[in-house]
Amino acid sequence: MPKKILNRRYSRALTKQHKVAIAGVCALGAAAVALTAVPSNAETVTTGAPAAAAPAAYDSATVKEIKGTVTDQLAGQTVKLDAIAAKNKAQVDAAKQAAAKQAADQAAAAKQAAAKKAAVQAAVKKAAQDRAAKEAASRSAQRPQVQLVAAKTYANNLDGWIRQALDIMKAKGIPGSYHGLHKNIMRESSGNPMAINDWDINAINGIPSKGLLQVIPPTFKAYHVPGTSWNIYDPVANITAAANYAADRYGSIDNVNSAY
Repeated sequence: MPKKILNRRYSRALTKQHKVAIAGVCALGAAAVALTAVPSNAETVTTGAPAAAAPAAYDSATVKEIKGTVTDQLAGQTVKLDAIAAKNKAQVDAAKQAAAKQAADQAAAAKQAAAKKAAVQAAVKKAAQDRAAKEAASRSAQRPQVQLVAAKTYANNLDGWIRQALDIMKAKGIPGSYHGLHKNIMRESSGNPMAINDWDINAINGIPSKGLLQVIPPTFKAYHVPGTSWNIYDPVANITAAANYAADRYGSIDNVNSAY
């Protein structure tokens, strides 16, 4: 479509030029014909009225030659315009192709850069994960395995108090047996942790015996076992302090068979 518009535009512009050219060519042709029509031996007229000029006559060959010349000129101009239009179109097409190629190259470069960045990030993340896993494994290997032991529970009665006292005595190196503790407790307090002797010599001296194994306060304080209560009426604290005193004085609570 643009090619036809260019041809019409240039055709209208050339038509005016060609008309002028045709007129000029026709005038020249007429002059040439007039010169050929004058005889070579004609004499100059000096008197009388001037001779009227003969009308120009054109033969068909001359007109045909002129028409051919103008047609050739128009054809040449059209060919030139077509060549210019084709060249311009080729340049536009080349520019479009170059722009498209540049855009494609830029898109490919951006995609490649994004892929490279993603690969680097993935490698960094994997390295961090591997390092963390190695460190965790190393700490696990260095850290001794701790076996969790459920906390031992004891019944809140005489049996439970004796068993808890025996475990503490074993840990502290205090001798004694379940039987030795039980027989002395039953003799001294009948198993009553709140028992108190208010009639013997200790009571008269103001330091009555108290608790399961009837320990006086100074003895309880002197032989108190670390980790137990400082309350003399506490069953476990009373038993362990009395067993500690008996071990120091008699070798073991098992050796006590009477008031001590």
